[in-house]
Amino acid sequence: MLVGKFIKNINSKFKGHFFSGLSFNSLNLKKNNIFFSIKGTKINGNKFIKDAIKKGARTIVSNLNFKGLKNRVLYIKSNNPRKLLSEVASKFYQNKPKNLIAVTGTNGKSSIADFYFQILNLNNKKVASLGTLGVKTDLKKSEIKNTTLDPILLNDYLQKIKKLNIDNVILEASSHGLKQNRLNGLDFKTGIFTNLSHDHLDYHKSFEDYLKSKLSLFQNLLRKNSNIITDINIPQYRNIKRIAKKKQLKIFTIGSKESDLELMKHHYKEDKQLFQIKYKNKIYDIIVNLIGKVQIKNILMAMIAAEKSNIKFKKIVKSIKNIKNVNGRFEKIGYIKNNSKVILDYAHTPAALSNCLQNLHEQFINRKISIVFGCGGDRDKSKRSQMGKIANKFCDKIYLTDDNPRFENPKKIRSAVKISIDKAKLYERPSREKAISNAIQNLNSGEILLVAGKGHEKNQDYGSFIRNFSDKKIILKYIKKKNKYLSKNWKVNILQEVIKDKILLDSKISKASINSKQIKKNNIFFAIKG
Repeated sequence: MLVGKFIKNINSKFKGHFFSGLSFNSLNLKKNNIFFSIKGTKINGNKFIKDAIKKGARTIVSNLNFKGLKNRVLYIKSNNPRKLLSEVASKFYQNKPKNLIAVTGTNGKSSIADFYFQILNLNNKKVASLGTLGVKTDLKKSEIKNTTLDPILLNDYLQKIKKLNIDNVILEASSHGLKQNRLNGLDFKTGIFTNLSHDHLDYHKSFEDYLKSKLSLFQNLLRKNSNIITDINIPQYRNIKRIAKKKQLKIFTIGSKESDLELMKHHYKEDKQLFQIKYKNKIYDIIVNLIGKVQIKNILMAMIAAEKSNIKFKKIVKSIKNIKNVNGRFEKIGYIKNNSKVILDYAHTPAALSNCLQNLHEQFINRKISIVFGCGGDRDKSKRSQMGKIANKFCDKIYLTDDNPRFENPKKIRSAVKISIDKAKLYERPSREKAISNAIQNLNSGEILLVAGKGHEKNQDYGSFIRNFSDKKIILKYIKKKNKYLSKNWKVNILQEVIKDKILLDSKISKASINSKQIKKNNIFFAIKG
């Protein structure tokens, strides 16, 4: 392959310079690759240019002033090697799916991507998704390290997906990925904006920069007549509307009466939700077996994205009743005989935690709520006390534990969180397994436990070591243990909790009475002193 076909604005005498592939990591670089020298937050790629040349790189793209041919190596100067890498990678991996959708925002990206995937699957349309939950197709699922992949890996995956004859792909666009131009060069048909709240300020330094990075999806990566899907009731709607008008983009909204897809009614029925929507002057009644009202907004956005993928809206509506929980998102885990519930969620920002707990309070009225959570290390420190305050507001018992401490002292992280928590509610357990175990053990009849922060994750990061750890597996382990000491009769379980004494698990209780003359078989008699 010739450099001139992939990189513009280079001297014509170098356009015929040969290259075999792309790399930004000198460790896995191959002979005749172009090496893109990228300055990261911790490592500067310019330090590895000599290593790249030793391994066989014959083209170097960097921000260094020298450009031209030296010792058979072509040096190309770029003010933004990251952006150029994405644009070259997009050309290098030519064959990609036709209908690319990007979803950005602080919370809800994974759920929208997964709901979209499910809707298309249920309507027999080939589909793939890429994001926090991995790379997912009809055939298999692969785990990935970042929400938004690096440009080389991303374009490689997209070409492989295209070979499977899949033309509908939804991917999560993180603020890091957008700021670092990882998605440049891709032709998106639709962009989705969920919401914006406090997150990643350790990287962005300001809320303004965080918002700017998210909005760059619409500002820079959508062509004329592309689609935007968003919530009409969020503060950022004005910014998005302004961009849409300027760039001649089509905007579709969910939310109140003024929106395209209106949520008219909503109510809970135990673990289910029933809601009514209005779209193009037609009214539809829908039921979903999902916990958390925030999930409804995610579904509505996924529904519009599915319609823009050429599925009739009536078919989309019919398929919604079969939608399943997203892995680690408001996911009910296992079954406990005393009718208590354990909910697993990825909530790791103040807004996500607040929404999650508020939704649980609304859906399970008058139920006591406990929580197991912690905060991640080497990340935005300012949100720690906020999250402690939120847990304190909504929860009766708080099991404070380690999340992913990374290279920070876990005790210091917990100390920053517990400043905002009442001592009477607090149970500090450094071991995450011990925290989950204690919380499940102490769950009384009908109570709710939220295990928050890690969701689908299968590892726990302590910086110097990473250990295998799945919240879901630990929850199931201790639910199984708890059920051994519970009766199938919920009345026996309640009585056991009240009198704090063991009762035979096969005991039968039908009714209660204080009148011995009315007592029947399997009734419980309360002897009251008058």
